[in-house]
Amino acid sequence: MPNTLFILAAIGYGLATVAYLGLSGLIVASWKRRPQGRLLVLATALTALWGGLSAFSAHGQAPLSLVLAAEVARNGAWLALLLHILHLRLSPGAPLPAPLRLIRVLASILVGGLLVASVWPFIAPEQPALERWAANLGLVLLTVIGLVLVEQVYRSTRPEDRWAIKFLCLGLGGLFGYDFYLYANAALFNAMDAQVWTARGYVVAMVTPLIAVSAARNPEWAAPVGLSRSMAFHTTSLLGAGIYLLLMAGAGYYLRLFGGEWGDVVQTVFIFAAAMLLVLLMFSGTLRARLRVFLSKHFFSYRYDYREAWLNFTRTLTEGQPGEHLCERAVEALARLLECPGGALWMREGAAGYQRASHWNWGGFEGTEPADTPFVQWLAEKQWVVDLDEMSERPDLYGDLDAPDWIRESGDAWLVVPLMLHDELLGFVVLKHSLGKVTFNWEVSDLLKVAARQAAAHLAQMRASNQLIVARQFESFNRTTTFIIHDLKNLVAQLSLLLANAEKHKHNPEFQADMLDTVASAVTRMNKVLTQLRRDSDETRSQLVALADVLTDAVASKQAFKLRPQLDLPPAGLRVRAERERLTRAIGHLLQNALEATPSTGQVTLRGYESSGQAIVEVADTGSGMDEEFIRTRLFQPFDSTKGAGMGIGAYECRETIRALGGRLDVESTPGSGTRFRIHLPLDNNY
Repeated sequence: MPNTLFILAAIGYGLATVAYLGLSGLIVASWKRRPQGRLLVLATALTALWGGLSAFSAHGQAPLSLVLAAEVARNGAWLALLLHILHLRLSPGAPLPAPLRLIRVLASILVGGLLVASVWPFIAPEQPALERWAANLGLVLLTVIGLVLVEQVYRSTRPEDRWAIKFLCLGLGGLFGYDFYLYANAALFNAMDAQVWTARGYVVAMVTPLIAVSAARNPEWAAPVGLSRSMAFHTTSLLGAGIYLLLMAGAGYYLRLFGGEWGDVVQTVFIFAAAMLLVLLMFSGTLRARLRVFLSKHFFSYRYDYREAWLNFTRTLTEGQPGEHLCERAVEALARLLECPGGALWMREGAAGYQRASHWNWGGFEGTEPADTPFVQWLAEKQWVVDLDEMSERPDLYGDLDAPDWIRESGDAWLVVPLMLHDELLGFVVLKHSLGKVTFNWEVSDLLKVAARQAAAHLAQMRASNQLIVARQFESFNRTTTFIIHDLKNLVAQLSLLLANAEKHKHNPEFQADMLDTVASAVTRMNKVLTQLRRDSDETRSQLVALADVLTDAVASKQAFKLRPQLDLPPAGLRVRAERERLTRAIGHLLQNALEATPSTGQVTLRGYESSGQAIVEVADTGSGMDEEFIRTRLFQPFDSTKGAGMGIGAYECRETIRALGGRLDVESTPGSGTRFRIHLPLDNNY
């Protein structure tokens, strides 16, 4: 080492010695016999001793083995202080949690081994390079443990109490971070960087005020700190990452040592590849999920931190605008409890049974379950969470109950969670298999039951709010009809007066002209009123109707349009039970929307056929199309129309008509490419 670096190193380590001696004196004078004070005094005193020995070693007046012993003792004292701070929140006499005990044992082994190596320099006399590399590797491991503990002390302290602990974390984090760089570099290249080592004394001296400020703010070192599952997860992750990097560094050093001329190149490529692999593993959702499950199984008496799980569940369920995507958030909240990658929600839609209402990361999973099937009745009666894997392996536990075919055929379905509101089955959620390989047991079942009831309450509130909004809109509509009825009464009175005067003035040409004008005006006004008020005044009872006749009538009612729809009729014997006029109007409304949305050069198709025991009616066009947001939030909302003269009730009435017949209405649409409406109607039992 050049003379200039000798002098700079001696000055830097000398400043560190003076700074920590002064800090030790202040602590002794103010804290006296407090245990945390003794630990802090021990750490600062050993740091001062290490600084003095390092200053002497810069001139060759202190053996390196003694400097190593002082440094190991210094690091051990700081680690002991950090462990003590984490231990303060525990009940008196309570043992350290398992993750902290593991860290303490590992640190003790490293400190003891390095102390023995420092006072016994002849452990491997024939391989001094290997001895130096092992010592550097051990010091790197100590710094990794130090960084982990610093991070956990800060993370585990409540935000309102971090003002008292943050300067200690910054100071010790700086110390351990600098040492990590110094010794990782030394372990990798088997040589200490002289300039980095020279600057180290100044770095250690610079963090002294930070530790002093934190000590002044913590006379009892009793900032609320506790071990949580989050802390255990992050501790294990950081510790594992540090050990992984050290092992990869050792392998890289081996490649460089025995790689000949290509050693440096191979080492560089290997270390970069190892670092990239670590980054990929850290971003792996499956790996993180399995690590959480492993820690919960082996380090805690209960699998879940129920406070944290409930807070996360409630946060996911209630975030965003009220009512916006609530169904999707409910599925996501339940899935995240078990590290499931996706799920789907089914809710009851009147006579149509249980239909898919939403999904989270499971777009291709669909199906419909009637309300009177044994599976639905069993869910409503037992209120159990169904493990589909267990059902297939041990059907006797479920009384030989079978899951619906569309669930079994999905391939990845794992749990069926009933959404109970009081004693009513509001719906159910199907979850995918857990990424963390969570085992389904009583604890998981109880947690899902409670969470599902909470989700059901939110969904029921959303549905009630929507129904209230619709009811208010109909109330507003009824008020509007009152004014229209008043207009009709005026028209009737006007025509009645005209009729009363007809006998007396029917031969008067002026009266005749005025009568024609009055009648024409009345007809125009009544047609407008009828257009607005056209309802099911001509309802008839349900009967068997031929689907081909209904489609033919629907097309015939749209002859006024320039674009002619293509009609693909079903077999003449394909019949459904319905009110013919209502079904014709429903299909006619979809057909009219398609014609209005399609340019004259486009194509509209009306098709009927039978599939899977149901009558299917498809209305497809090549028009402007709709996006998913519009379909979900506006298409079937009553009194919401994109047409200037429309009332926005046609699509809503169409869907409700289909549901009243026990069917369902599906929509597929792409903006700019067209739309396809598909009506599913049950065939009559006599068919």
